[in-house]
Amino acid sequence: MCVRRCVITVGDLGEFGVINRITGRLPQGAAVMLGPGDDAAVIGASDGRVVVSTDLLIEGRHFRRDWSSGYDVGRKAAAQNLADVAAMGARPTSIVVGLGMPADLPLKWLDDLTDGFRDECAVVGASVAGGDITKCDLVVIGVTALGDLGGRAPVTRSGARPGQVVAVTGRLGYAAAGWALLEAGVPLNPVLEEAVVAHRRPCPPYEMGPRAAELGASAMLDVSDGLLQDLGHVAEASGVRIELDPRAFAVGEPVSVAAKELGADPLEWVLTGGEDHALAAVFPADVRLPPSWQVVGRVITGEGVLVQGREIGRRGWDHFE
Repeated sequence: MCVRRCVITVGDLGEFGVINRITGRLPQGAAVMLGPGDDAAVIGASDGRVVVSTDLLIEGRHFRRDWSSGYDVGRKAAAQNLADVAAMGARPTSIVVGLGMPADLPLKWLDDLTDGFRDECAVVGASVAGGDITKCDLVVIGVTALGDLGGRAPVTRSGARPGQVVAVTGRLGYAAAGWALLEAGVPLNPVLEEAVVAHRRPCPPYEMGPRAAELGASAMLDVSDGLLQDLGHVAEASGVRIELDPRAFAVGEPVSVAAKELGADPLEWVLTGGEDHALAAVFPADVRLPPSWQVVGRVITGEGVLVQGREIGRRGWDHFE
């Protein structure tokens, strides 16, 4: 009777069989001039400059296989890198992936992971242009994303000036609420499930990055480690103080319902929760922003980030705390 060996693993295929299986699931977009198969890929950039960002995900630290499917992890790994490119005002063109995995990893999980990479890239018209694999005790994923500025100047963290406004677009607090629900083992209803899905598979507002650049954003970043902590980088790089108005934040229903269920403060998740990959940007005060952007604060002289005039202790995620 077949039990264990009915599950085909990556070890059954071997290194080159796995590589062929991965690349066979990945179509290539127009920006990829030379895709998988050579020592390196060749990516076109009409602007002549390439925006580059990289991130690392480690099983047990950034995701759990008992909480997230391979497809979820692929979408998440691609999303957090593509969002960084969008936050520079660029349009993502491609990613390359470094993947470490145990030999007994089910082949189905790898297929789902690959499909997650592919489908998240498809949201922005990007491609998985190549990568590398190795044997590892845990699943370790390194993603590097590339983007094209399309003739625009990059929007950095150092451009905030007194008199400007701070605005956010995308979801805040959802992923933190979802993580807390999973950690607590709370039975899920459809509303709470929305927060859990946000933890497993973020939904960055990619198109708003280049659009913000066109509207005149002078500073911008991807909210990955918590809004307070990430805006602290803008304040420090720009030599300014940012003041936030807690009344200006719209708390989503899944966040407020999860907070009630767990006896938590929903605003804390909004201000300090990471991994939603919303965008925060600084604009001239007279810019008319689309409805998708919500003004939540202002830039003044000074330093640091204050909420209603007060400094908040816990500010967000730190890998070494």
